[in-house]
Amino acid sequence: MNTADLGLPVDVPSTALFTDHYELTMLQAALKAGTAERRSVFEVFTRRLPNGRRYGVVAGTGRVLDAVENFRFDAGVLDFLRERRIVDEPTLRWLADYRFTGDIWGYPEGEVYFPGSPIMRVEGSFGECVLLETVILSILNHDSAIAAAASRMSSAAGDRPLIEMGARRTHELAAVAASRAAYVGGFASTSDLAAGFRYNIPTVGTSAHAFTLLHDSERDAFRAQVASLGRDTTLLVDTYDVAEAVRTAVEVAGPELGAVRIDSGDLLLVAHRVRQQLDELGARDTKIVVTSDLDEYAIASLAAAPVDAYGVGTQLVTGSGHPTCSMVYKLVARAESADPRAPLKPVAKRSTGGKFSLGGRKWAARRLDKDGIAEAEVVGTGEVPAELVDRQLLVQLVKAGEVTGREPLDVARARHQAARANLPLSAIQLSRGEPVIPTEYVQGRPGC
Repeated sequence: MNTADLGLPVDVPSTALFTDHYELTMLQAALKAGTAERRSVFEVFTRRLPNGRRYGVVAGTGRVLDAVENFRFDAGVLDFLRERRIVDEPTLRWLADYRFTGDIWGYPEGEVYFPGSPIMRVEGSFGECVLLETVILSILNHDSAIAAAASRMSSAAGDRPLIEMGARRTHELAAVAASRAAYVGGFASTSDLAAGFRYNIPTVGTSAHAFTLLHDSERDAFRAQVASLGRDTTLLVDTYDVAEAVRTAVEVAGPELGAVRIDSGDLLLVAHRVRQQLDELGARDTKIVVTSDLDEYAIASLAAAPVDAYGVGTQLVTGSGHPTCSMVYKLVARAESADPRAPLKPVAKRSTGGKFSLGGRKWAARRLDKDGIAEAEVVGTGEVPAELVDRQLLVQLVKAGEVTGREPLDVARARHQAARANLPLSAIQLSRGEPVIPTEYVQGRPGC
């Protein structure tokens, strides 16, 4: 069943207006100038990682492919553009037939990236490529920021599972995307049912404090929950007195109690006390889940605590202080015509203030040391050195307008685990530092 059949706000019929006004005015001017059909190459990259981060995580690639497929100017969208006089009639006629017919290459979802990495390369006519700038950046900047935070949190958590539970802390559609990105970054489940429905991510949840407060006593609340959900449920034990609640929980559910959740207080101290109490009551297999505004630093501080799982909300869906990756979408090469034989000319913005970019259609490869650990991100134009041919990072995602790179989300999740494992150990340090490997540039022959 399609999500649209249920009226859920997780799909849209068209992504054409997920763009900026000036994309369309550029198109109009290029059409008039006769340059809109020039073969062009755009690349997505970031000049720097967020302050202190050691690596980035590519996420949102699958959503980009959906967005490109759904980038259509239907009658309602065209009427809007006409009524607002955003573009002229010749441009509206061009938009009415718009279909992306070019190629897209990119780092596969879940891969790590570094400053200068050509995370995505979009090739086609200037007109068809320039329109995709905003929606591609919107998706990749958001999802990659969430995935990077999730990756840091999952590193800090080790083998303990993480639950994404930030839906109430962000826009309802962003929450679905955040759940997806968090899953790529290493989270095991989500509280958001729309994300579970849309992306088949495991969903979990039991009760909040309101359920306890609804009942005449904590014991009554626990009895009602156990009667409904079974003895292996998770009981929330910090509504009143934690020690009393733990005692009551075990009396009600018995030693088969699945877990208790702690949502406030000094989590390190309380977790130790609760573990000792559970063991003394014979509930040695009952697990402890902690929540309460966690981030990667709080998770790391609980590494020695008897905690079995973490629930993370606000800090995750806001990128743990870095809600964007500052990715940009730049024209790096263009021909003088639409002829596929016409040579591509490297182009690049030249400016001061740290906004330098390197022209030319680029490839990327990751060089490994003798132990198989990454030692450099190599980015270049022209011919790929023979020793790096088998280490290239970009894969084809769209060919002649047809999506070729769609894959199950679990594949991206597993890829991230493997990519992170191939980085130097300092990659998972939470202390501030430079990118864990340098980016090296290899300049090819002019015209490449």
